[in-house]
Formats: sequence, structure tokens, C-alpha cells
Amino acid sequence: MRPNVNLFASSPRGLPVLSYQFFQGGPQVLILGGVHGDEIEGVWAAQALLYSFMQNFPYRLNLTLVPEFNIEGVLERQRSNSRGVDLNRNLPTRDWTAEVLNPRYNPGPSSLSEPENMGLVQYIEQSQPRLIVSLHSWKPVLNVNGDCRPEAEVLAKLTGYSIEESIGYPTPGCLGSYAGLERKSPTITYEIERGLSASEVLRVHPPAILEMLKITEKRNSWTTN
Repeated sequence: MRPNVNLFASSPRGLPVLSYQFFQGGPQVLILGGVHGDEIEGVWAAQALLYSFMQNFPYRLNLTLVPEFNIEGVLERQRSNSRGVDLNRNLPTRDWTAEVLNPRYNPGPSSLSEPENMGLVQYIEQSQPRLIVSLHSWKPVLNVNGDCRPEAEVLAKLTGYSIEESIGYPTPGCLGSYAGLERKSPTITYEIERGLSASEVLRVHPPAILEMLKITEKRNSWTTN
């Protein structure tokens, strides 16, 4: 299926953050890769999903895929964008703080200071996605925020990953809080095991997500956008 390719956001240096939209009717779904540019496993999985969707998109879903959300971080293989801001600490959550406890988690000078997140917030507010999957890498875990346990259970069955409602430490300004807890956009922060080979990432995780989307499609009690 040929996607609609759109400008989702821009980076601080003006690089395009592209989205690929596959619209077949049904609930809105957002899949993000590369929120942290040094977590390449999530980018690989997102790119493999893009290839799969272009071959066949059998779902009654309106799905938006952003494979390289933090395009500058992906290019530089660094967690932050070119301003040194962690995009997953910069969203305007109720618990956002400007305090920098660790330079690795720099939240930026103010919430929503980064153009990538401006685009993300605009999308969430306009589209009100019924599911967000954000592909990261760390220790194997599926961090769920909001009503997405049925989807997470499919992923857990196919990957062996645990389902957790907390990542285990404070994450002010993160997507799970902003979308999954403070709005009605359930969010799975999908932490692929860091250090896996590309072949192992592609063998396990894109197929698991393809199966998960069948559950989202079947939850017809959701109204469509």
C-alpha cells in the first residue's frame, strides 16, 4: 500500500521528521521510532514495519508511523536532539520539571520547547489516537499507560517481555504520562532488549507488533475518527 508521506515536525536544525500514513478507516494509531537516537533497535523495528505496511496493510486502522522521530539524534547516534534535550522528558505533563538531575535526561529550558514535540503534541491533540506505541531499547519491558493491556498481552506472549505500569523511576515530561495518563491515548513504551542484532530485532519485534494491531482493529467499541 502506498502511504501518504507528510511532514510530522521539524528538527531544531530544520531537518524534516517524516510520517507515513496508512488510512483504512477505524481507530487512529501512532507508532514512533527513534525518540532516543541512540536506541537504534527501535528504529530498525519501525523501518521494518514501514516496509511491511508498504507490501500489505490489511488492518481497518488509520495508522501513522514515524520511524525517526528524533532525526538529529538518530543521525548522530545520541539520545538527545542537537540542543541536548531529551525529547521524552520535554512534554508538557503535570509533573514536568526544569531540574536537570542527570545531563542524559535534560528536559529542556521549558516544557514543549522542542519543535519535534510541538509536532507530536499537535498530532495527539488533533487526532486523539486510540493507541500509541513508542519503540525504545533498554531492558526488555512493556511499559503500559492507559487502556492498552490487551495489546500488551499479545506482545508479551510473543516476546516474553514483562508488562509494567511503571518503568521503575521518575520520568517527568514523558510520552506515557502526557498521552497515556493525562489524555485518552493509551501508550505502550516498548523497550526492546538493547544490544540485540538487527536480524534478531527484525525476527521478533515487527511480527509481534503486526499481531498486536489485530487486537487494536478488533476493539470496535472505540468510535472512529
